[in-house]
Amino acid sequence: MTGEFERQHGFAPGTNEVRLASRDDQAAARTLAQAILIPADLVTFYVCIGDVTWADIGNGYFLDPASDVLLRLHHYGAVDLGADQKVHGLVIGSNGGGLSYAVGPDGSVHRTRTASLDEPELDKVADDLRQFLELLEQSLTRFVVGGEPGSL
Repeated sequence: MTGEFERQHGFAPGTNEVRLASRDDQAAARTLAQAILIPADLVTFYVCIGDVTWADIGNGYFLDPASDVLLRLHHYGAVDLGADQKVHGLVIGSNGGGLSYAVGPDGSVHRTRTASLDEPELDKVADDLRQFLELLEQSLTRFVVGGEPGSL
């Protein structure tokens, strides 16, 4: 199976996992919940899930651990989600191709158009975390069935 993957994609398979949250992850999730207004669904996610690493699905899909989200928030602050720059969100992951995913206080998930977070242009990709996770699952299914991860 590994040889077949490498022949088809040109590289050896990497890590692909949904890691359950450890006690440290859960503590970081609680700290994140107190640090900034974030959707309850995101806190619930981080209390259960430590991180998501799907390195082999297209360029990859990555949902960072809560501790990394906290560190990024501490060092760089929240990212502006709206053109009016009155709505701020948290960067929670990336697509492995340089684009980042950010969640807004209303739970909506946005993707950057470029790799820069300095003055990001974002597109809304999901109304809430549940829809975003469903889109990730669809991308995984598309990749397993046909080798194409989609455009998420």
